[in-house]
Amino acid sequence: MRTWANVAELSKTKTLTGGLVARCAPGLPFLLQPGMEVAFVPPQHDAPRRSRVESVQETGKGGYLVTFEGVDSIDVSELLVGCSCLVRRADLPEEALATEADTLVGFEVHDARAGFVGTVESVVENPGQFLLSVAREEGAGAVLVPLVDALVTGLDEDARRIDVDLPDGLLEL
Repeated sequence: MRTWANVAELSKTKTLTGGLVARCAPGLPFLLQPGMEVAFVPPQHDAPRRSRVESVQETGKGGYLVTFEGVDSIDVSELLVGCSCLVRRADLPEEALATEADTLVGFEVHDARAGFVGTVESVVENPGQFLLSVAREEGAGAVLVPLVDALVTGLDEDARRIDVDLPDGLLEL
């Protein structure tokens, strides 16, 4: 089992004093809490690699204003935009990990151009992101689809469907 879990994505700067808007990682509730140690991935030149959460405030629209120790200017926070926040699994409540992205197994994946791609057979956790292993038609093999906001256009839990807009050539890999 991995030691670290990807729990949040830093989407944009919010304050001149280093505050960032964070969104929960796919398949998880928002888990960042004051005092948690966080590793930022991928590492950015001239930015902290690790920090502690100072404060968390809900902003609405699914985002949270988060401040980190040592991130005290907009210049530093701009370097962290686009990074994922990894937290030690031991620092997370057990029930939170039960809702992890594995709950997406069995969802149908539909691409904007190709239509039905297949069904999620497993979720692969990489340090920077989750990958959906999508079982394709017989004989076509599985395809790995990054579970990132840039590719996922919609997720309907009731219909158990994930809509994606995949880059050209990904399905041929």
